[in-house]
Amino acid sequence: MTDQSVSDAARAAQSPFADARIMIPLALFALYIIWGSTYLGIRYALDSYPPFLLAGIRFLVAGVLLFGFLRLRGASAPTARQWRNAAITGVLLLGFGNGLVCFAEQSVSSGVAAVAVASMPLFAALFSGMYGQWPTGREALGLVIGFAGVVVLNLGSSLSASRLGALALIVAAASWAFGSIWSKRQDMPAGPMNTAAQMLCASVALLLVGFGTGEHLPAHPTLRSTLAVGYLVLFGSLIAFSAYLYVLKHARPAMATSYAYVNPPVAVLFGVLFAGEHVGPYDLAGMAVILVGVATITLFKQRAKA
Repeated sequence: MTDQSVSDAARAAQSPFADARIMIPLALFALYIIWGSTYLGIRYALDSYPPFLLAGIRFLVAGVLLFGFLRLRGASAPTARQWRNAAITGVLLLGFGNGLVCFAEQSVSSGVAAVAVASMPLFAALFSGMYGQWPTGREALGLVIGFAGVVVLNLGSSLSASRLGALALIVAAASWAFGSIWSKRQDMPAGPMNTAAQMLCASVALLLVGFGTGEHLPAHPTLRSTLAVGYLVLFGSLIAFSAYLYVLKHARPAMATSYAYVNPPVAVLFGVLFAGEHVGPYDLAGMAVILVGVATITLFKQRAKA
């Protein structure tokens, strides 16, 4: 070992931020709390900002900041093919996935929206079959359980009162799932540049949809709504996603994806405590059944990979 490598190791050892034992819990806390709270942040932002322009502004600002930071750090710009693939994936994940969540939260509580979106892994298991990875018998059981939870959730007053909102949330979850499955087999930009490119491309699509459907930026937005937009940009789109990448790199995949089980109850709790949202028995039952189905699929997949 050279003197330089010894000194580098010593500096790393002196920094608590280089210790995965410290950083992984901090990153998981960010994933659980921040991503769970973004549903409430969207609701607050919708007090002044229309849904598609809200999502477009969020990803435009976050994408520009991340892209500029990465380029200053020497990261390579995506190729033409990578830009195309990032555009398709970004529209599916962030355009349909997040844009429709913002649209749905105009008529559906933030907590119930998070529960409905938690059905995404169920759609991902189905879409994997398009590429020859059909669910096993036990995974199929998880699918049946999960979709039963979606049915129960739609029986409740929160979603039954807004069929359009319910449909938007289902399409959002399915779009996110298909985009995730499709992108794994494409030439995508490397590392965080993939996220920056997707956010930039999705923001263009969302802004076009927003202005094209007659949405307008508020002339006098409330302070709470504007702060909520800033929170979504900084914490939801930059900090939390960086935390996700860190956990994905330094921990088991099962731990990195555990936020899927924690975000719905966190979102429900935030909605009840800070927004006075009501959670009925069908909502709680649907959440429990969906999470059992998602956990069944994910746990069996992890065992199969072990």
